[in-house]
Amino acid sequence: MSRINRRALLLNAGSAVIASTVAASAFATEPRRRDREPSRDLRAIKAHKATYAAFGKAIHEVDGSHRDHHRASRAEERALLAVCAYPAVREGDRRAKARYLLRIEARGELDLAEHMQALLRSTMWKG
Repeated sequence: MSRINRRALLLNAGSAVIASTVAASAFATEPRRRDREPSRDLRAIKAHKATYAAFGKAIHEVDGSHRDHHRASRAEERALLAVCAYPAVREGDRRAKARYLLRIEARGELDLAEHMQALLRSTMWKG
């Protein structure tokens, strides 16, 4: 015959509390799925892609002027600086930003001191 006493009851209740606390804290520390996806706030990447395409088009236009090339180059540079400066807080944003900038760097285009300064500043927590 099973004997239920106060000690056995407290032991079982304590185990249940510990198990539920461990499960709750694991759930709380695991990033939510939406945090792992890039947010709509990371529009700087789309803007840079558009200005990069416009810059390529300006360079390849036969009748384009040097002024048009320079203007397109500056717009692309500002857009890339915006990507570098974006303070990616969510995990998805950090991953998207890092993947994109690694591709840019592999092409040898992440070469200005301003890029590095913007990247470093974007990692500083402002709280």
